[in-house]
Amino acid sequence: MPFVKVYIHFVWSTKNRVPHLNSKELRVKVWNHIRENSQKKEIFVDFINGYSDHCHCLISLGVDQTIEKTVQLLKGESSFWINKNKLTKEKFEWQDEYFAVSVSESMLNKTRDYIKNQEEHHQKKTFQDEYDEFMAKYGFQKFKG
Repeated sequence: MPFVKVYIHFVWSTKNRVPHLNSKELRVKVWNHIRENSQKKEIFVDFINGYSDHCHCLISLGVDQTIEKTVQLLKGESSFWINKNKLTKEKFEWQDEYFAVSVSESMLNKTRDYIKNQEEHHQKKTFQDEYDEFMAKYGFQKFKG
C-alpha cells in the first residue's frame, strides 16, 4: 500500500472572468457543492474558496489521480450543477485555463490562510493582478499556439 501526500494549489476562473459568483451566499453554495462532489469522487479537498470570478482549491492528490483529471472532474461537474440549478442569470462556464502548483508541507497553513482570505484579498487586488503575480512567481509563460 503506497503512502502519498502531494498537495496542489489549483486556481481557475470563470469563462472570460465574468463575475457570475457575485454573492457570498452563492460562492459558499458552490464551494460546498464542489467539496461534497469531490468526496464522492474520492478527491480530497483540503480547502476551497474564491471570489466572484475564480476559485482556489487546495487538494491532496490520491495515488492514482492526475492534475488534469482532477481539475476536469471538479470544473466540469460544478459548471453542470450550477447550470442545472439555474444559479446564475446566464450560462455558467469555467475557463479552460488553470494554475496548479505544488505546496510543501511547511507552506500548507500559509496557503490555507491565503485561500481563506479571498474576500479581503480582492478588496485590494483584482484577479488580473493576482494572475500576473502567479505567472511571475512560478515562472509560467503563456504560449500562443
